[in-house]
Amino acid sequence: MATTPAGRPPDGELHYPAGALVLLAGIPGAGKSTLLDRLYGLSGDERDPVRAGDVRVIDSRQSRNWWTRYLGPIPPRARVPIVHTTHVVRIARALLGGHGVVAHTRGTWPHILYGFAWLARRVGSEVHLILLDVDPATAREGQRARGRVVTDATFARHCRRWRMLMDQARDGTLPPAAGVTVLGRPDADMLRAIRFDERPGASRSR
Repeated sequence: MATTPAGRPPDGELHYPAGALVLLAGIPGAGKSTLLDRLYGLSGDERDPVRAGDVRVIDSRQSRNWWTRYLGPIPPRARVPIVHTTHVVRIARALLGGHGVVAHTRGTWPHILYGFAWLARRVGSEVHLILLDVDPATAREGQRARGRVVTDATFARHCRRWRMLMDQARDGTLPPAAGVTVLGRPDADMLRAIRFDERPGASRSR
């Protein structure tokens, strides 16, 4: 596994192989959805994965929005496993369909990373991670700005697991990934694009 230290991406862009799964991870409020909104013009109201050429952009908000019409009376905590399962299935479906994928994920759940790495190998692809590493105070501000503040206990658990994940990323022992890029908030703000290699024989007019 190759780990890219925190810093500005070359030319403000990150490049990945065609058909790769790029997982954007960070603690709640780190700015994952904000980054996807800026790079792909998302509004936050989408209910389905967004197409960007042959790439599928998948944010967990899309699954949450899709289920809202059916789960209205159900308490928010009870919705989480349903929404998360839908989100994971959508990522897996896009990967199995041969698409490049950029997806929001909970990086503090290592078993999810192992599962996606296994699936990627099955389809001849690979997983890459972009880790948004922000301090807890900044993440809390992000939660308040979006109007979804997690409980103190839940947030503390996420932060504890995130510190372990970052330690693993920096010493090269992170769960399976072909590459890892760590970005602080200023670095994320400088990122202009996530690009995938063109498939052999693909038309440039697409």
